[in-house]
Amino acid sequence: MPNKNEFDVIVIGGGITGAGTARDCAMRGLRVLLIERHDIATGATGRNHGLLHSGARYAVKDSESAEECIRENKILRRIAANCVEDTGGLFITLPEDEESGYGLDYQAKFLEACNKAGIEARAISPREAIEMEPSVNPSLIGAVVVPDGSVDPFRLCSANVTDAVLHGAKVLVYTEFLDFIREGDTILGVKVLDTRSGQTAEYRAAVTVNAAGIWGHGVAAKAGVNIGMYPAKGALLVFGHRVNNVVINRCRKSADGDILVPGDSVTVIGTTSTKVPFEECDHMEVTPEEVKLLLREGCALCPSLASTRILRAYAGVRPLVADDSDPTGRSISRGIVCLDHEARDGVKGFVSITGGKLMTYRLMAELATDAVCRKLGVNKSCTTAQTPLPGSMDGRIENVSKRFEGKPTAGQKGAAGRQGDMVGKILFETEADKQLVCECENVTLAEIKYAVRELGVSNLEDLRRRTRVGMGTCQGTLCIGKAAKALAEALGKPELAGKLAADYLDERWKGMRAVGWGDTLREMEFMQRVYKYQKPFSYDEV
Repeated sequence: MPNKNEFDVIVIGGGITGAGTARDCAMRGLRVLLIERHDIATGATGRNHGLLHSGARYAVKDSESAEECIRENKILRRIAANCVEDTGGLFITLPEDEESGYGLDYQAKFLEACNKAGIEARAISPREAIEMEPSVNPSLIGAVVVPDGSVDPFRLCSANVTDAVLHGAKVLVYTEFLDFIREGDTILGVKVLDTRSGQTAEYRAAVTVNAAGIWGHGVAAKAGVNIGMYPAKGALLVFGHRVNNVVINRCRKSADGDILVPGDSVTVIGTTSTKVPFEECDHMEVTPEEVKLLLREGCALCPSLASTRILRAYAGVRPLVADDSDPTGRSISRGIVCLDHEARDGVKGFVSITGGKLMTYRLMAELATDAVCRKLGVNKSCTTAQTPLPGSMDGRIENVSKRFEGKPTAGQKGAAGRQGDMVGKILFETEADKQLVCECENVTLAEIKYAVRELGVSNLEDLRRRTRVGMGTCQGTLCIGKAAKALAEALGKPELAGKLAADYLDERWKGMRAVGWGDTLREMEFMQRVYKYQKPFSYDEV
């Protein structure tokens, strides 16, 4: 009988790269363990603007990344249809760009670079651009259409984890990597801490993959090797409704606040780029100055942002690999870095996969899994580019009514949009199951039960990442009490409802402090009066 603590490969990091690597390894028949110190998608994966890159952003300065992006763009539209929205994209030129050297001459250069990289791009007139996206700055003097889109990173990461498990992988969340098990120059496994129980454990494997994003720098250091990583903080803002339906980019060299991405019920503007110390990567805060900068630049793309409510601010850290020559990280390639530490550093049984971006996660996973298979002597090819993810097996669900008896409710439609063809596992057995818990995002009691039963949810932050509970206009003000009760009962621990709500609200308020004026300030004050100033906190009082 095989040892339950022994695997072929251990993957450190439950972001999209680690999830994709676990999926690829499992699909090739390997025994896989994926460990993540928090929940999945809690690092850079869940802290970006959700752009389905066409590659156009990199076409002029980084053709290799541009070509990777457009290839993976086409693949994701096939295998992850339920996670992707085909919004289309615009790169616009404004009058002031002529003065800075990024006018219509640059647009022509940009268009040529896109076509050279295999990106279908075409110039259109300002009038056509306004017809395509009415919210765009009407003073634009030029525009290029590109095949951008939006992607839900939480949904995409969850689908990869689900498929890895379906192919036999073991996934441990809230499991922190402590150190390597090592014998001479060979990595034999890992020592971990279950952060919920406080118990430690050891797991062994022939190969360990470091897919920990920016934290991969510290993981590698535990093995005695160095990865020259550059922690580039990016701040973003979420607006209270979907301002634009087409991705709007500024047609110029990458800069702060030059992209506006619609996704689900909101719009996100990104992003800044600032180098931060490694010790700050776990505690990212957005400053008022960054908020003002993003809002100013965003209004140049879409003037109506000046009067649009901001829901919250958040920030992530890009796992770039480079030296310190660029203080912003803007000029650093977003290329993929796959390191075989035996060949590079003399450390056997250890591989690192880093760099890249959300858009190229599948390719990164393929390269990492190829390296693992070479070490294990396994001759199996990658099939992740051809195999749809769970939820996307039937493509995007266009006719939800076929999945439910009678006319589908708003909650059933919402569940189908989020869970895709997995919606059949959501059991609407009673009228109560159909009731909306989160009205902003149309999340039902049935979907919450499903998330606990099938998706490993144990707290409201986990639930948010799987269902979008609390991510809508009210930011949880009117639903978190109900959601906490529903989740606690689904977990079989009704007494936890108050703590679940309090923990969730503590996280929600963090992202509102930097944008505390106008409607956002009023919302924050109202939320705090509803919850914070009730002492002691009791779910029954909510």
